[in-house]
Amino acid sequence: MTWTNPNPFNWNPALLPAPVTLRGRYVTLEPLDAARHAAALWQAVQGHDELWSWMGDGPYASEEEFRRAIAMKQSAPDAVFLAIVPAASTEPTDPPPSSGQTAGYASFMRIDPVNGVVEVGNILLAPSLQRTTAATEAMYLMASHVFDRLGYRRYEWKCNAKNLPSRHAALRLGFTFEGIFRQHMVVKGRNRDTAWFSMLDCEWPARKRAFEAWLAPANFASGGHQLKSLQAASS
Repeated sequence: MTWTNPNPFNWNPALLPAPVTLRGRYVTLEPLDAARHAAALWQAVQGHDELWSWMGDGPYASEEEFRRAIAMKQSAPDAVFLAIVPAASTEPTDPPPSSGQTAGYASFMRIDPVNGVVEVGNILLAPSLQRTTAATEAMYLMASHVFDRLGYRRYEWKCNAKNLPSRHAALRLGFTFEGIFRQHMVVKGRNRDTAWFSMLDCEWPARKRAFEAWLAPANFASGGHQLKSLQAASS
């Protein structure tokens, strides 16, 4: 007897992420570059050592040390880092105002094009970028690039299980919680239980509509206050 796959589907490997510029209404993502981004990013994060509490690296004692770390991320062989550059004003406007200063970065990592799986991770958001429309749009642009342009089936978000703000962010952005991998890693000499989240290609069209409804200028009152939450936009 010849075995037959009972659930065949037409699948071609996804494309490898490459350094790319992604432009939105409130933010631009561009390939991380130490010469262009390190100085502004250092100014944005300096004095906020708490930002590194859940990161695998940092904090850094000097701008030069920080610049070297950015250069290493820039040339990482197994990840693609993008600088997050919000518009000069984070108040939603159309057309957008001129570009502001680098205030964070994020990466495509753990890239598996054969199986169509990629993770968004190593996300650093300066205090000025946290809880802003620009930060949400940055995550939308990366997800859209993964699903709409590169053809991935599964988009992952992982974080320390004790990192409640990151877990809440994943759920807000439309990822599904899948469970805890116990004693998954050792980070900075400490055990890390890892919370796993995912978003699938079949879920993306609904997530995309929710993002676009939330990001629309009509969803914001004067001062940039949202009229409908992202979760409400998805319902």
